[in-house]
Amino acid sequence: QVQLVESGGGSVQAGGSLRLSCAASIDIRSGYCMGWFRQAPGKEREGVALIYRSGAYVDSVKGRFTVSRDNAKNTLYLQMNTLGPEDSGIYYCAGRAGFCGGWWPGQYDCWGQRTEVTVSS
Repeated sequence: QVQLVESGGGSVQAGGSLRLSCAASIDIRSGYCMGWFRQAPGKEREGVALIYRSGAYVDSVKGRFTVSRDNAKNTLYLQMNTLGPEDSGIYYCAGRAGFCGGWWPGQYDCWGQRTEVTVSS
């Protein structure tokens, strides 16, 4: 069973930055799509960024967030800049074997425990 452990959440003011990290217990160099999802209170979990060989982003974060992976460290990152209150929520990293299939959370079978991001206006 793959284990994913997130870190890096916290509280920032609008316009600030945070970097999330997700350490994986296995070698994610080959054959794993990794991604970041978030869930705001009262809302469904949504995909934010995915990466296999290159990153893909949901429209609301394009130009502000950057997803990357350090395969040597088996770690996934999410650099979040120009944060706004709408970015607040619980963030999860997730993974699945194979190519990134899309934004539906149900197709990702490995999940981290969570890390919380709070952006104040």
